[in-house]
Amino acid sequence: MRKFSALFITLLFTIVAFGQIERPVTWSFDQKNGKGQDVQFVFKAAIDHPWHIYGMNIPAGGPISTSIHFDKTSGVKLVGKPVPQSKLVEEYDKSFDMKLSWYEGQAVFVQKAVVTDPKSFGVSGYVEYMTCNNENCLPPTKEPFTFGKAPVAAVAAPVNTAQPTATQAIATLKTDTSVAAVAVPASVSSNPSSQTWAPVIDQMKAFASGGAENKTGGSLLSIFLWGLLGGLLALFMPCIWPIIPMTVSFFLKRTSDRKKAVKDAIMYGLSIIVIYLTLGLLITAIFGASSLNNLATNAFFNLFFFALLVVFAISFFGAFELALPSSWSTKMDAKSESTSGILSILLMAFTLALVSFSCTGPLIGLLLVDVAVKGSILGPAVGMFGFAVALAIPFMLFAIFPTWLKSLPKSGGWLNTIKVVLGFLELFFALKFLSVADLAYGWRILDREVFLVISIVIFALLGAYLLGKIKLPHDSDVKHVSVTRLFLSIISFAFAIYMVPGLWGAPLKAISAFAPPLYTQDFKPNDTKEIHAEYKDYDQAIAASAQSGKPVLIDFTGFGCVNCRKMEASVWTDPQVKSLLTDKFILVSLFVDDKTALPQSMQVTENGRSTLLTTIGDKWSYLQRYKFGANAQPFYVVVDATGKPLNGSFSFTEDPKKFVNFLETSLKNKK
Repeated sequence: MRKFSALFITLLFTIVAFGQIERPVTWSFDQKNGKGQDVQFVFKAAIDHPWHIYGMNIPAGGPISTSIHFDKTSGVKLVGKPVPQSKLVEEYDKSFDMKLSWYEGQAVFVQKAVVTDPKSFGVSGYVEYMTCNNENCLPPTKEPFTFGKAPVAAVAAPVNTAQPTATQAIATLKTDTSVAAVAVPASVSSNPSSQTWAPVIDQMKAFASGGAENKTGGSLLSIFLWGLLGGLLALFMPCIWPIIPMTVSFFLKRTSDRKKAVKDAIMYGLSIIVIYLTLGLLITAIFGASSLNNLATNAFFNLFFFALLVVFAISFFGAFELALPSSWSTKMDAKSESTSGILSILLMAFTLALVSFSCTGPLIGLLLVDVAVKGSILGPAVGMFGFAVALAIPFMLFAIFPTWLKSLPKSGGWLNTIKVVLGFLELFFALKFLSVADLAYGWRILDREVFLVISIVIFALLGAYLLGKIKLPHDSDVKHVSVTRLFLSIISFAFAIYMVPGLWGAPLKAISAFAPPLYTQDFKPNDTKEIHAEYKDYDQAIAASAQSGKPVLIDFTGFGCVNCRKMEASVWTDPQVKSLLTDKFILVSLFVDDKTALPQSMQVTENGRSTLLTTIGDKWSYLQRYKFGANAQPFYVVVDATGKPLNGSFSFTEDPKKFVNFLETSLKNKK
């Protein structure tokens, strides 16, 4: 029992913490000698999933292309231009209104050259690239390289003239964050030596730990409650009900000792919990924390689970049964009967999981995909824990008190009704996953009005079904409508009618997290216009804050940041968000990939190493890393006129309500 409990606790608290600094690309450089004086310089990038770097020929107005720059060449002559050797992904991007190309997983480039003087041979330069995924973009980065015996000046040049690489910044940010004072001309407003640039990483963490804007606790609680609800619903499924007598019979045969029977029943309940919790931990281990977070807008992931939930719904409607081979459960049941001790109880728990798969599978699938798109590293384990607790406690109690079996209602048509109702609900949830894929690819096949029409039909049909007006294959005849069915049908019809005004542009806040953004709707009587930041300079916004008393909402963004555009188009245009941004905040957008040269370069010290900021993008990227300890976009933070944070940070969402809550919480903290 103690060993089993220790295993349970170990599984429950197997957790890994991740920071905000991203470093998804690692470069390696190799020199290959050919015949005679021919050489090849090989540039290889290992790219973590689901990040990508862009191709070498991105049109003007798009994100930053990958490019290789040779600063110093001695004793060598370059032949042609660098040639890509990896597969290029090409897709049309609606946000930029152009076809973009990028590399996933790996990118290899080869530059041919001829050595003209082996004694003085040396090459140095840097690779410039931009890294993005479906949710965030990192600022443009320069990775220095050298080949051969390069002159001293050639080796030092990239370090002093280029923006620090993400890897260099991360490695040293933890050890030293001092900033060297520099002489900045009057025309340059930003001054990294001022107090408003001072790091506030610890203060932002304090806000998170204090609960000001940290939703983790609440979201994990909601995930646990959703899992609990799923487990309770599973208890009423037709394939679960017959297992209860089998469980009672199994434990009655084991022993007549009351204390041992109670101990075995508790062990049985814990076995069920461990099985499902292990499944949740495996999901986390397979996908990983960052992958779970980025699955939220992955088109293939969402299309797969849209199809999966539709199949589950069709199964619940009675078209076919989803079940594992019956031989599996039969062998497992026989094995549990012939085995003794803890192993037999564990095998009995496995039998329950296998036999109930056709009913619990769809519920577990819906739970896990919802958790995955929320991006919580603990979500799958917490959700499965809640599901298992709800499923295990009744079976454990029936094993302890077998006489309760006589009081159970007999299975019948009411169980199938629950199954069909869940089928309708899964169809509705499936639309959300199709909507995400539709937005990612810009297909426009599921615009907001199409989503609402289908949803209205689903809940209208559900109401008709509950009233007995629709009969599916496994349904019993409805001689009269029960009070429960009547109230549920009223709720279903009311919800369908509630969505009707949305066809004419009503916000429908109750389903804002599910419906596509308002901008996808063709007909909007009161069409909202996009809002743009008044300031593009941090220090100017701070000065405006000091004069007006309004807090500053800093928007770290990028020209190549796809989801930054999505936020501006779908969230900022929400009437409540727009009102807050216009009336209550000083809004400043800082573009970390702005290549405009500074009037004068700015020398700063980061992690004990001298860094030269040469562009406006370099400056804002440095501000984000140094002051806030992050380097991904979109990234939002609210500060007062002294540069102190009023809340934790905020990233990407398609739900305006979440952003409104972030803004309102910041205003309350200021007061």
